[in-house]
Amino acid sequence: MNYNEEKQALVNYGKKMSTEGLSSGTSGNLSIFNKESGLVFITPSGVDYQKTTSKDIVVMDLEGNIIDGDKKPSSEWHLHTLFYKNKPDARAVVHTHSVFCTTISALRMPIKPVHYVIADANSIEVPCAEYKRYGTEELAKAAVKAAGKSDAVLLANHGIVVCGKDISSAYSLAKEMEYVAEIQYRAMSIGKPILLTDDEMKEVAEGFKNYGQPKKEDK
Repeated sequence: MNYNEEKQALVNYGKKMSTEGLSSGTSGNLSIFNKESGLVFITPSGVDYQKTTSKDIVVMDLEGNIIDGDKKPSSEWHLHTLFYKNKPDARAVVHTHSVFCTTISALRMPIKPVHYVIADANSIEVPCAEYKRYGTEELAKAAVKAAGKSDAVLLANHGIVVCGKDISSAYSLAKEMEYVAEIQYRAMSIGKPILLTDDEMKEVAEGFKNYGQPKKEDK
């Protein structure tokens, strides 16, 4: 068993998460799910992201059984595996303690549609799960329940967790939600934000379907 691509991707994005300020110290965690093998690749617990190597990545199944690796998996492995069980399209999960998302979560309120990019979360707003202690199955259950159809959910007094079709999209979503949370925070500091309406957000979601470059037809 090798899976070097998945392991190296987690190493690379862990370093990005640290250097780009989405998590401080050894906080936060990332994983990739290979549906064909049923394996989850997850960052180790308490290891400096700048010192993490592919050998440190832990391989486990969806029940939390360690398949490969000599490190303890992230303490939030329940959070990752439960998202994969409940989000059929999810292939990567990113959990950060980014400052503005965590600030909003301390208010135990959702990230609201103050900016249209929130539509990338497949939701009009990003809900906030009720508080449960870090590293517990209870936290994972609360997060999945609160998320519903959203690909992002705040964890009360803790941070945010997002999922995506791959590690690149999941990481990008984590950054985008931090941006929207910062806009919300700054707007709230000087007044009452004017939120985009449901109809306006539906228009955004429709527009996102054709966003970017068209796919080339197979020849």
